[in-house]
Amino acid sequence: MLEGLIGTLSQVDTTIFYMINLNLQNSFFNFLMPLITNAGTDAFWLFLCVLLFLFGGEKGRNVALIIVIALSIGYGVTEILKYEVARPRPFITLKNVHLLVTMNEYSFPSGHSVASFIGCTILGKKYGYLPIFLLFACTIAFSRIYVGVHYPFDVVVGALIGVLCSLLILHFEEDILKLKNRFVQKL
Repeated sequence: MLEGLIGTLSQVDTTIFYMINLNLQNSFFNFLMPLITNAGTDAFWLFLCVLLFLFGGEKGRNVALIIVIALSIGYGVTEILKYEVARPRPFITLKNVHLLVTMNEYSFPSGHSVASFIGCTILGKKYGYLPIFLLFACTIAFSRIYVGVHYPFDVVVGALIGVLCSLLILHFEEDILKLKNRFVQKL
């Protein structure tokens, strides 16, 4: 029974992957999606945190700290799952994948989705406009399927991990900032 369920989920995952990766192909998305997908890297979010830290005042420094902590947790969870599950990327296992970027390592979960949902959830909660930020995170997650490096299930789980890491850190935000303030006062 479990094997049948896993097989069905895998078929649905592959079908949706092909719907996005092959059926939605067009020259505009072929140009845009490889650019958008870069906004899901940890480097992008760390650079954004540096900007917030330098130019965002006290609130920006606090938000940057919270995002970096959440990114660290999300990165750790993602790396553990990637090597435990060891799911090959779609362009390795499927035929006729329209591949616009290449990636190493494994597919599950999408680290770009984790990072973008962490950054966008926290920014949306702290600065408002949460639906717009989440739409941006969804666009980044969608781009990962479009460029051929993730299955839909990879990005959905990545999004869930990102949101959960964000909510966890936001729950403990007051304690984290008190600890930060004590540390800064000792300097």
